[in-house]
Amino acid sequence: MPVLVDFWAAWCGPCKMAAPEVQRTATDMAGKAVVLKVDTDQHPELAQRFGVRGIPNFLVMKGGQVVLQQPGYVAHTQMESWLSEAAARS
Repeated sequence: MPVLVDFWAAWCGPCKMAAPEVQRTATDMAGKAVVLKVDTDQHPELAQRFGVRGIPNFLVMKGGQVVLQQPGYVAHTQMESWLSEAAARS
């Protein structure tokens, strides 16, 4: 099952704009993908591990491997497309 990770912080304006899109993706993809949020202020080691330099930053994983990483705001349709493409990979 693919995983979408949203790296964000409470002070980040674009992260606040992206939050409803992430929530909608989680709802729309329930049972097909996992959606996680990582607060970079509380977990800077995870942000560093995945090379996050700006937020919001979205990471898609499949089978424990990163298949896509994209900084900046994106709509839920793009997030869902990423997850569907990752799910189709063998």
